[in-house]
Amino acid sequence: MEQKRIAGQKAAEYIRDGMILGLGTGSTAYYMIKEVGKLVQSGMNLKAVATSKSTESLAKELYIPLVQIDEINRIDLCIDGVDEIDKHFNAIKGGGGALFREKIVADFADEVIWIMHESKLVDNIGAFPLPIEVLPYGHTQVIEKLKEYSFSPTIRRKGGNIFITDNGNYIVDLHIGKPMDVNDIYNKVNGIIGVLETGLFINSCKRIIVGTDSGTKIIENCD
Repeated sequence: MEQKRIAGQKAAEYIRDGMILGLGTGSTAYYMIKEVGKLVQSGMNLKAVATSKSTESLAKELYIPLVQIDEINRIDLCIDGVDEIDKHFNAIKGGGGALFREKIVADFADEVIWIMHESKLVDNIGAFPLPIEVLPYGHTQVIEKLKEYSFSPTIRRKGGNIFITDNGNYIVDLHIGKPMDVNDIYNKVNGIIGVLETGLFINSCKRIIVGTDSGTKIIENCD
């Protein structure tokens, strides 16, 4: 928890007055959002786009001014957590089920920062199941095609029921293992009709901020 907190706090140092922010989802993003709330209360002029209903609810509690993504033409900075990330800045996201909105917001942003505790930084991604968002209509056919690729798909459940995303869709988790051939998997999965988006975020951030027991570590993406 402490590593998550310091990573979230450090990321807030990159926020500037007048920015439109993309606010991520999850336990690490929570601490960043709390810092954004403090900046707003101190008088900083900020607006934000939420990547999930849970993030939207937290932002409202903290009086962070919210805008809808279709109401704006740019996002200055997106800050979000990851489930795994490798040295090439390829990440798996979507453990919280918000990957579709997270990817839209990240793609729309001028700058992206991923925040995490140190166990999320790995040599090769794939140990964490890869989430994909799929349409409910025809999802069993999608699962069968994923099985043909030996991706070991399982439909996500919560409390015994199928998990429903904020977009009204399903999450299928792929248990692929590592090392993961990122580009091959991305192309195969996205080629299946009914798949809306994957939780693969390929080299899409400017920097990562890692919380450790001795402080934060910042790794810049120079590609």
